[in-house]
Amino acid sequence: MTNPFFKNHGPINILEILKILNLNSDKDIKSQNIYNISDLFNSTKKDITFFHSTKYKQLAKNTKASFCITTNNLKNELPSNCIPLVVDNVLVKTSILTCKFYPEAVDDNFDETVIDIAQSNYKEKVIFGKNVLIGKNVLIGSNCSIGHNTIIEKNVSIGNNCSIGSNSIIRNTLIENNVKILDNCTIGKQGFGFFPISNKNLRYPHIGIVQIKDNCEIGCGVTIDRGSMSNTVIGKNTFLDNQIHIAHNVKIGDNAIIAGQVGIAGSSILGKNVKIGGQAGISGHLKIGNNVEIAGGSGVIKDISDNSKVMGYPAKNIRKFLKENK
Repeated sequence: MTNPFFKNHGPINILEILKILNLNSDKDIKSQNIYNISDLFNSTKKDITFFHSTKYKQLAKNTKASFCITTNNLKNELPSNCIPLVVDNVLVKTSILTCKFYPEAVDDNFDETVIDIAQSNYKEKVIFGKNVLIGKNVLIGSNCSIGHNTIIEKNVSIGNNCSIGSNSIIRNTLIENNVKILDNCTIGKQGFGFFPISNKNLRYPHIGIVQIKDNCEIGCGVTIDRGSMSNTVIGKNTFLDNQIHIAHNVKIGDNAIIAGQVGIAGSSILGKNVKIGGQAGISGHLKIGNNVEIAGGSGVIKDISDNSKVMGYPAKNIRKFLKENK
């Protein structure tokens, strides 16, 4: 899918990329244009990708990218079609190169194109409150409402029968049909991604988006960060309670029910029919299976298999936890 929110400034020649990454030119690498930087799964033969953890070995084996920023220890996990570019710090070099392809994604400034919705083509098509602002190229379906003081920034798409509450900001987001977003939500801002280097922090550009599928409800005060390289996805018929934080690249399957004050760290993937109690925390880069139930206040620090019920910190089988804590 073409990203409607951030302009790709590619192509960049691979020889120029070697200079950007401060790598010596390899005589076996011939001049060719690279059109995008993408994750292991979504990369095509025209792209460059990155591989920094053994957790992604299977994805690495099947990547279609022509080049991959990686380490000396991981380079042999790549397929023959993908030439490794070996660096000391994969994520830092990936951040530097991503900034070249998507320089506008580094800063997260407000949308200067917004106008009052009463001055737009939607003044007769949308029920809206006071001080509603709307950016260029926004698409809003039929039978929608938007509350007071809400900002819908440029290129956002909202489907049919959607309700957006008051005091919310929505950017870099595609919303499908029959979605309710309650008051005071922030959706599509950049996530918490940076690297400390020489007494300063290098901000990682977040070039992904947020996708909210059909029939979801997003509670008051929810923050959903856009993806860094891939997208943040909220599956169909998922209900999020108030005061929840969904970090970048998180993917939540269909029919999830998540109670208040839950935090899900970046790049974790939740299956279908997941239930999470209030104030639980899920660490980053984890896989939570289908039909999993996580009790309130739990701390999840490792993958959870399908049909499990867990509780405690670290989260473990609920029967084992209760037996140990009689």
